[in-house]
Amino acid sequence: MELVGYNNKQMEAILKTDGPILIIAGAGSGKTKVLTTKIAYLVDNGVPTDNILAITFTNKAAKEMKDRVIGLLGSVGYQLRISTFHSFGVFLIHEHYDLLGYKENFTILDSDDSLTLIKKIMKDLNINIKDYNPKAIRNSISSSKNELISASDFERFIGNDFDQKVFEVYQRYEKKLLLNNSLDFDDLLFLPIKLFREYPEVLRHYQELYQYIMVDEYQDTNEAQYILIKMLSALNRNICVVGDESQSIYSFRGSNYRNILNFEKDYKDCETILLEQNYRSTSTILDSANDVIKNNKHRKDKKLWTENEIGDKLQYYRALDEKDEALYVVNQINILVDNGVNKSDIAVLYRTNAQSRVMEEALLKENIPYKVVGSFYFYNRKEIKDLICYLRLIYNTSDDISLQRVINVPKRGIGLKTIESLIEKANLNNSSIFDVIDDGKELNFKIMINGIISELDNYTLTELIDLVLDKTGMRKELESEKSIESEIRLENLEEFKSITKAFEEKNGIVSLEDFLTEISLVSDVTEHREDNDVVTLMTVHSAKGLEFENVFLIGMEEGVFPHSNSFFDDEALEEERRLCYVAITRAKKKLWLVNAHKRLLFGNDSYNKPSRFIDEINPNNIIEDGSKMNIVSGRSIKNVVSEDVDYGPGDKIVHDVFGEGIIISIDGSVVSIAFAHPYGVKKLLKGHKSIKKV
Repeated sequence: MELVGYNNKQMEAILKTDGPILIIAGAGSGKTKVLTTKIAYLVDNGVPTDNILAITFTNKAAKEMKDRVIGLLGSVGYQLRISTFHSFGVFLIHEHYDLLGYKENFTILDSDDSLTLIKKIMKDLNINIKDYNPKAIRNSISSSKNELISASDFERFIGNDFDQKVFEVYQRYEKKLLLNNSLDFDDLLFLPIKLFREYPEVLRHYQELYQYIMVDEYQDTNEAQYILIKMLSALNRNICVVGDESQSIYSFRGSNYRNILNFEKDYKDCETILLEQNYRSTSTILDSANDVIKNNKHRKDKKLWTENEIGDKLQYYRALDEKDEALYVVNQINILVDNGVNKSDIAVLYRTNAQSRVMEEALLKENIPYKVVGSFYFYNRKEIKDLICYLRLIYNTSDDISLQRVINVPKRGIGLKTIESLIEKANLNNSSIFDVIDDGKELNFKIMINGIISELDNYTLTELIDLVLDKTGMRKELESEKSIESEIRLENLEEFKSITKAFEEKNGIVSLEDFLTEISLVSDVTEHREDNDVVTLMTVHSAKGLEFENVFLIGMEEGVFPHSNSFFDDEALEEERRLCYVAITRAKKKLWLVNAHKRLLFGNDSYNKPSRFIDEINPNNIIEDGSKMNIVSGRSIKNVVSEDVDYGPGDKIVHDVFGEGIIISIDGSVVSIAFAHPYGVKKLLKGHKSIKKV
């Protein structure tokens, strides 16, 4: 096999075959190319395909690796075992199911099936699901398995009443799984390790079989994955791991970046190879990424570099608020498109899913097609649809469609048979479903809805959202689940209050009817056509592994990015910084950093300082975009240049708390004015010598 088109470090990584090898591969350094070529090189030099094991994290990544190897080796590549951790676990269990006490035809439960089983066990144990959330118990069992804590071991970790209940359910859960000849998803890693520990001869077989082991994205391994690989590689020690601790951003899934930092301690004779040459981004973008990540203490000492052009400076814009932020991004997108840039080469990245809502609305108004990756469009998200249906039902109790959607959300024990019976009864009485409810659990639902309706006049629209979330139990259910998915759904529900608050500020005191009409018009147009040439919206987490010519990174404020949850936790703050490093290195040609003086998020106005990550970048690599200077007066936004105001000699000007805006007092009446840029103040003062600076 001819090796051409590789730099010196890539060649070193490919040609080094024996012993432990740590390849630290910076963003855009060609790690997949190196790893797949290394596999092909081993085969080309006489290593049987059966003796090679390559492991990665996602089915997509495994397929890409397999396709590349087949491209290099031809049909021989099909014989290689290139899979995800979990697929490899299924293979091991299939081979030795009997030793684990299972039958050959075992089934694998998905998360919903697991939850159903846990609920049944809780019922058998007389554990009230209102007191102990079944999803929280399921998540605790899942985390325990990933930390290799068995049901019997869990007893040692009981610290409170909730843990005691988890222990009781966990023990019964494991017995039920075995009895039903079923596994859950976490067993796919947990059971192979159990197998290897209890049957050393089985472990020895696979140690002798897999003489060369390669692991991609090693920084994302959790405890179970780390132990599994360590056990398999212990005999031959021909283990090659590839990764970048600076791109470890999945601690909420249990990944531990220390696994890659400790590799040299685990294998003291390992050879470490740094892939620092980047083939993706301009040197300005890379320098900025390096500026940010060097502030982390727990990292390998490396610095990305490139032979690519210096490129444009990063553009920085400080908007007035989240709407101005979105408007600025849309204007810049229009400029790019007018200059021949494909919309598919443009991405807007943000820290939390809830930030997409204002951005989506701005793109819709400009008729710019887009797609949201890794999430549903805001109004199409389940929790948002549920909330809107509650509002519609409160407004119109004859809305049978909305009632059928939410009568058992959250779960109230109102099943399909009950709902079908109510529909039949309503049809016979020529009435709405709500009207015919007169007993059972559904009567409690009716009483709850009527209770909210009776209090409508006492609440503003935004306050009504909080009332609905509390009275219906939607908030309590999500808070008790304690998972990243429930946190995201809670954030989306809180963000819905930003919609109501903005609507109230725009229209004053409004009725529920007016609001429902307004959002129905917006949500109706969020049905998007399939089109490859669209702008991409996604969280930074979803963007890992992707690249775009032009990237807008919005919400670059303290409390948003970095997230406020990280302020008092050094470990969490370092992960936020790694997340920023990932975001910056998604850009190939141009990068915009955008934030706002004021942001309406989760229904609350916040005044945030610019993100510390912006301050960490060399200012010589950033240019402030001063193309637009806005003035806020009351609820309206006007352009400074076109503003015609006659200021008198008594008018005064003072700096606001940000040092970037002013407050003008005219005849004793205070008008608040905020500027996107400091020199906007000078522009306004020009020609108005009568205004005194205080």
